[in-house]
Amino acid sequence: MIKIEKLTKKFGNLQVLKGIDLTIEKGEVISIVGPSGAGKTTLLQLLGTLDKPTSGRISFNGEETGKMGSKRLAAFRNRHIGFVFQFHQLLPEFTALENVIIPALIAGRKRKEAEAEAMELLRLMGLEKRATHKPSELSGGENQRVAVARALINKPDVILADEPSGSLDSKNKEELHKLFFDLRDRFGQTFVVVTHDEGLASLTDRTIRMVDGVIEEKSVKQS
Repeated sequence: MIKIEKLTKKFGNLQVLKGIDLTIEKGEVISIVGPSGAGKTTLLQLLGTLDKPTSGRISFNGEETGKMGSKRLAAFRNRHIGFVFQFHQLLPEFTALENVIIPALIAGRKRKEAEAEAMELLRLMGLEKRATHKPSELSGGENQRVAVARALINKPDVILADEPSGSLDSKNKEELHKLFFDLRDRFGQTFVVVTHDEGLASLTDRTIRMVDGVIEEKSVKQS
C-alpha cells in the first residue's frame, strides 16, 4: 500500500534521514522505535506529507506524493492520512463532536452526515455521552480517543501516530494501545506508530528500529 524508496532528508548540513526503504501493507500495525534524534518523527512527517524529502520517493497505492502540487497534496492528506499526536491537538473552543467533524467539513462533506458518522465513532470510543464536552472537560485518555475518532472520520488509508500514549497514565495507555488493534480488526485500519513504549512496540505486527537516520533492524512479531 505504501512504498518508501531511498528517502533522505537534510536540514542545512545536518542529514537526518540517510536512505530509508520501507513497504507498509494495508492492515498492518507498525511501530518505529529508536533513540531520540534517530529520525523517527522526521520520517513520520514525510510519510504524512507535512514536509518534503530531500530525495527519494513515497507512494500510496502507486501514486507518488512528491509529484503533487500543494493544493492537491493538502486534499490528498485530508482524505488519505489521519494523525494522532502526543498531546491530541484538539481545538479547545470546540466540543468533542465538533473536533471530530473538522476534517470531514474540510473535505466538503455535509455537516449532518459528518455529525452522524462522528457520533458513531464517539460511540465506538465509549464517548457518546461526552460529545458536547470541550477538551478542558475531558480526561487525557478521553481527549486522545477523541483525537483517534477525528483521525478516522474520513476513512484514511493510514493513521500516523507520534508518541500517542506518551502523555497518558498506565491505564489509559493500555486502553489506547488496545483500541489501535481493535480498529485494525474492525476496519482493516493501517497504523504507523512512533513510540518509545517498548510494551506497545512488542504488540505491533512489525517493529522498525532506527538509529542515526537509517533503519537498523526490522523485526516481525512472533505468533
